[in-house]
Amino acid sequence: MKKMSRLEAVLWNIAFPGFSQLLTGHYLKGVLLVVLEFLMNVNSNFNQAIMYSFLGEIEKAEAVLNYQWLMFYPCVYLFSLWDGYRMAMPKEEKYSFLPFVFGAYFVTVGLMVSPKVTIFQTHPGPVFLPMMFLIPGLLIGFVIKYSLSRKIQNE
Repeated sequence: MKKMSRLEAVLWNIAFPGFSQLLTGHYLKGVLLVVLEFLMNVNSNFNQAIMYSFLGEIEKAEAVLNYQWLMFYPCVYLFSLWDGYRMAMPKEEKYSFLPFVFGAYFVTVGLMVSPKVTIFQTHPGPVFLPMMFLIPGLLIGFVIKYSLSRKIQNE
């Protein structure tokens, strides 16, 4: 079983959910995450929406997306990231899941409100708005993790 750093585990899963699990020998979990990612990606038309978004054709991105399938994506994606991170983190680290969980919550909310949100007369759409929502989700998760860790240290 390959040992990898937390950064390496997260970066492999950013590339494709399940990759760090496969690289560390957790084949069942890795294959399950790869299959889930593939099913959600294909059934939601996510790659086509990403392409249209990067080409500035936000309306086309919204038109091709199947939101019902895509709403599963943030939770599976961020679970895969956390699981890869968890396999590489020190045993004494606590609350590492919080930034990932809050990131998943916020990305899902960003996806749900994306058809209605305009920022400075720009409509970011269903790809870029959820990406922007990840930032406050991670920040809130890190603040809560830090607060809980400090509270336990002080007890």
